[in-house]
Amino acid sequence: MANTPQRASAKAPVRNKPKGTGKSGNPAARKMQAVRPARLGDWIGGARPFTLSMAVAPVAIGTGAAIFASDPGVYHWARAILCLVIAIALQIGVNFANDYSDGIRGTDEHRVGPSRLVGSGRAKARTVLTVALVFFGIAAVAGIILVIVSGLWWLLIVGSLAIVAAWYYTGGKRPYGYMGLGELFVFVFFGLVATLGTTYVQIGTITQPAIAGGIAVGFIAVATLMVNNLRDIEQDRIAGKRTLSVRIGATATRISYVVLLLLALGLAIWLALFIPLVWATLFSLLVMIPAIVIVLTGKTAREFVLVLKLTGVAQLIFGLTLAYGLAF
Repeated sequence: MANTPQRASAKAPVRNKPKGTGKSGNPAARKMQAVRPARLGDWIGGARPFTLSMAVAPVAIGTGAAIFASDPGVYHWARAILCLVIAIALQIGVNFANDYSDGIRGTDEHRVGPSRLVGSGRAKARTVLTVALVFFGIAAVAGIILVIVSGLWWLLIVGSLAIVAAWYYTGGKRPYGYMGLGELFVFVFFGLVATLGTTYVQIGTITQPAIAGGIAVGFIAVATLMVNNLRDIEQDRIAGKRTLSVRIGATATRISYVVLLLLALGLAIWLALFIPLVWATLFSLLVMIPAIVIVLTGKTAREFVLVLKLTGVAQLIFGLTLAYGLAF
C-alpha cells in the first residue's frame, strides 16, 4: 500500500497567545513585559499632588472662619492641624483607591491623561490597594485623636462615612462615580464637611462665613472633577463609565466649569462686602481666567491636564486668601 499523507486532525492546532496580550479586565493580572517598575516619582505622581488643594483649601477656610468668629486664644491650632492631616490623607487615599479600582476594571486601558500605576503595569494592584488603605488608616487615626481631644464622638460617624464614600467612588460592585454622582461626593465632603467640620471642632459652632466659604470651595472642587472628566469623556464613554460629563456632554461640562468658578467668586465677593480683606480672593482670577479660556477652546487631553493643574492652583490661592481675609 502506498504511503498516504497523514490525515489532518479534526481540531485545528491551538496557538499559544503571547503573554500580556489577553483581554483580562485586570491589567495588573497580565504579565507585563518591558515595563519598568514604579519609582519614587511614580508613587508621588500617583498621589496626584495637584489635587491636594482640594484638601488644603477647605481646612484653611474653616480655620479662618473659626478665627474670625472667636476671641484670641479660643480657636485650636492643634485641631486645625489634625483636620488638615485627615483631609490630605483622605485625598491621597482616594487617589490611590481610584488608581486601584479603575486599574482592575480595565477602565484605564482607554485613559488619555497621566498614566496610573496599576493601569500602566508599573505597580501591582495589591500594592496600590495597600497604599490606599494606609492613607485611609492615617486619616482614621487622626480622626480618632481629634474625637478624643474635642469630645465630639459623633465625628466618628462622619469620618466613617467619608472613608466609605472615598472607597465606593470607584470601588465596589456599583461605584457611584460611574453613575455620575462623583461631583456630589466632592461637594459634600471636600466642600461642606471639610470646611464646616474644621470650624466646628475649633469653636463649637458653625458661622455664615464658614458656610459661604464651604459652598464656594466646594464649587471649585466640583469644577476640578468636571474638567478631569471632560478630558476623559470619550474614553469613559467607551469604558462604560457614566460620569456626569458623559451624561451631559462636553459643551454642558465646559459651561458648568465656568459657572462653578463664577459662583465661587460671587460668594467671595458677597463676603467681601462685609469683610474687606476677603477681596484678596480676586487674585485667584489671575489663574482662573486662563483656565476658563482653555476649557472653552481646548480640544486635546494635554490642554485639559493643564486646566486641571491651573484649577488646583486657583483653588489654593482662593482658599488661602479667603482664610487670610477672615483671620486678619
